[in-house]
Parts: sequence; C-alpha cells; structure tokens
Amino acid sequence: MLATVLLQRVPVKPILSGHGGWQFSRRNMPISKPGLPNPPFLPWKPLLNNDNFTYMNKIINYLISAMMVCSLVTFIIVDSAMAQAPGIKRTDLQRYDLSAAGREVIQVRVDIPPGVLAPNHSHPGEELIYVLEGTFVYEVEGKVPVTLKAGDVLFIPAGKVHSAKNVGKTNAAELATYIVEKGKPLVVLKQ
Repeated sequence: MLATVLLQRVPVKPILSGHGGWQFSRRNMPISKPGLPNPPFLPWKPLLNNDNFTYMNKIINYLISAMMVCSLVTFIIVDSAMAQAPGIKRTDLQRYDLSAAGREVIQVRVDIPPGVLAPNHSHPGEELIYVLEGTFVYEVEGKVPVTLKAGDVLFIPAGKVHSAKNVGKTNAAELATYIVEKGKPLVVLKQ
C-alpha cells in the first residue's frame, strides 16, 4: 500500500539569542526572533500517519483512483482497436461529444496493406465509410459482399458484424466515421 504523505503546519516559536538574523530550532526549522518579521515561508513537516487523513488527501486519492481507471479503460479500448490484425494502421483524427446524450462521433483513417483482412467485428453505433484509396471487399452481416474503390461510400448499421479485406495490389485506406455510444470499446472482435 502506498504511504500517504500528509502535511501539517509546525508552529513558529521565538528563541532569544544574542545572534542576529534568523534562528533555527532543534528540528532545523526557521523561527523568528523578537523584533524581526516572520520567516519568508511557513515551515511544513511531512507526516506518515493515516490517523491525520485530511480532506485534501481524500481528494488526491480519488483523483489518483480516477486516473488509474481512465488509464485502464484507455488501454482496453486501444488494445481492442489495435488487436484487429497485424499491418492494419488506425489513425484517430477527431473525437467529439454529440448533442444526443451518451453519444460521440469518432473519425479514424484506417490503412490496410494488400491482402490483409480486418476480421469480423462490430461497433457500438453506426459506421460511415468513405474509401480514400485502393480496393476493399466488405462483408456485412445479412448482405451480399460489396467491392468498393476510391470515392465509394458504405453505411454499416449499429452492431452489425462486418469485415473488410484489401483485395488490391497497393495500400487501401478508408475514412471511417463512427457515431457510437460513449465509453464503450470502439471495436468489438467477433468469431
């Protein structure tokens, strides 16, 4: 368990001495001499004591916990998105909340090398595809396979299992726009 470092104010007590200027107590903390202004900073002493848990430390612990959860969720989302197939490159372009509650729009450029298949997967919302270059064959659940070339578009309904394969001899790229439920993994692999 991580030790919580708390800060507690140390009282400043004057010491009478024949020496001028600032004096130091046995704890090596600055203290003022009568007739001189207070020290330029207030001394603080760290305590490793959970009995003195303060409100600020609770806030810090909540923030650290929230950051850890966000990091884990981000890792899971990125890991599931990148786990499609070797060679597939996804470049996130933009992500914004929508006016529809709990929905967001995500735009991604997807590059697939020749002969590579993006295996069966689905998304927690609609996907709009615009082919930038190359030739794809898309297989969407419940529909006949379709071949798309640069400039062609395709709509994939929410939750529909689909795959895409680059059937050309050069790189194939698409601009994928997702309108999805916020907080859910963008890509869900299917068997």
